[in-house]
Amino acid sequence: MTQLTVLFLPESAYGPTNQCIGLGDLLLKRGHRVVFASESSWAGKLAPLGFEERLVDLAEPDPDAGEEDAGKFWTDFIAETAPEFRKSTTEQLSTFVLPTYQALIDGAKYAEPALRKILADVRPDVVVEDNVVLFPALTTSGAPFVRIVSCNPLEVPGPGVAPGLSGLAQDQPETWPPFREELDRTHRELWESFNAWVVEQGAAPLPELEFMPRENAANLYVFPEEADYVAERPLDGSWTRMDSSVRLTDEEYVVPPAVADRPADSALVYLSLGSLGGADVELMQRLVDVLATTRHRYIVSKGPQADRITLPDNMVGEQTLPQTKVIPQVDLVITHGGNNTTTEALHFGKPMVLLPLFWDQYDNAQRMDELGFGIRLATYAFADEELTGAIDRLLADTDLRAALAATGERIRARDGLRVGADVIERVGLEHAASRA
Repeated sequence: MTQLTVLFLPESAYGPTNQCIGLGDLLLKRGHRVVFASESSWAGKLAPLGFEERLVDLAEPDPDAGEEDAGKFWTDFIAETAPEFRKSTTEQLSTFVLPTYQALIDGAKYAEPALRKILADVRPDVVVEDNVVLFPALTTSGAPFVRIVSCNPLEVPGPGVAPGLSGLAQDQPETWPPFREELDRTHRELWESFNAWVVEQGAAPLPELEFMPRENAANLYVFPEEADYVAERPLDGSWTRMDSSVRLTDEEYVVPPAVADRPADSALVYLSLGSLGGADVELMQRLVDVLATTRHRYIVSKGPQADRITLPDNMVGEQTLPQTKVIPQVDLVITHGGNNTTTEALHFGKPMVLLPLFWDQYDNAQRMDELGFGIRLATYAFADEELTGAIDRLLADTDLRAALAATGERIRARDGLRVGADVIERVGLEHAASRA
C-alpha cells in the first residue's frame, strides 16, 4: 500500500474538526500520513491523536493573549451574537448569516499566504476541506480537492428543496421564494466580491451565490439515507453520502450512579446545545431548570461557560463529554440540531427534541420533525409544558422508538466513516499513481 499524505482543513469549530478527526483517525490506522492545517487555537489538541499539526492564523495574532481554548473565536462570536437567534431565519440573513460569512471570508483571505507555504512544504496527495467557504490555496495546490459538507445537505441548493438555513418545510414550497429573494438581496454583493478574489487566486469561479465549489475530485456529505433529500434534489456522481460519521477517538463513558440508579419510570436523557450553542448561558440554565421538574435523569454537556450553569440533583454534566459514547446509553437526545449530533442520534437510533439556534440547525430540526424522528420547538419561545410534554410523548411512543432503533442498525451497517475514508484514499491513490 502506498502511504498517502492527506491534509485536512476543517472550520475551526468542534463540529467540523471532530468530523475530520474521525476520518483522519481511520486513514492514520491504514498507514497514511495525516496533517491538519488548523486554526492556531487548536495547537497541541490534535498531535496527541497522531496527526501532524500545521497551524494557521485566521487573523492578526494578539501578542498579549495567552493560550486560547480550541475554537475560541467562534465561541465568543456566537456568545456575542446570541440575541440575533431570537429573530426569524429570514431576518438572520442580514444580522447573523452575512456577518458570519464575512468573518469566514476574512479568515480565508488572511490565511491564504501561510496556507500556500504549508501546502508547498507538506506536498499532500489529497486535500480535504470541511467548511462553508473556500480557501483557494487548497484547490490550486496541484493536489486533488475533496469537499466535505458536514452541515445539513441543503447547503447544496436546488429548485426542488427548501433553501438552506431557512428551516422551511419541504411540503410548503410556496414559502421558499421570499427567503431566496432575501438571500440574494443580502448576499449578492459579498458573493461577487469573494468570487472575484477566488478567481484572482487562480481558482475556478464559484457556482452562483455559493461559497464552495462543486466541481471537485470528490464531494462527501454526512446525512443518513432515511432523511436525505436526493429524491427532490438529485446529486451527480461526484457526491458520496456518508450516512453517519461517528469518530472512534472518544474515550469511554461510564454513566455516574447519580443518574444511572433511577426509578423504573424515569428515562435517561442527554442534553447538549453543542460547543457553540452552550455559550448561551441564559438558555442553558432555563432548560436545566425546566428539566429539573421532571422525573427523568439527565447527562448535560454544559458547554464553554460550564462554571456558570448550575445543575440540580437529577443531572450530571461536564463542560465537554465524549458524545459518541454517551448517546448510545440514553433514551432520548435534546439537541440544538447541529449536524454531528443529529446524525449521531440517528446512528444510534434515538428520538430527539430539537431547539435550533442558528445556521443549518433549523434545517435539521425541521427535517427531523417533518419525518417524525423528533419534535422541533421554538427555542426561545417554548412553554415549559411544551418541552416536558415533547419528552414524554417521544418516550411513550414505543413504535417510533422501535423504528428508530431499526434505522440506527441500518445506518451503522452502512459504516459511513469507512465510506468517506475510502473516497479520500481512492482520490489520493489515483493522484499518487499519476505523480509517480
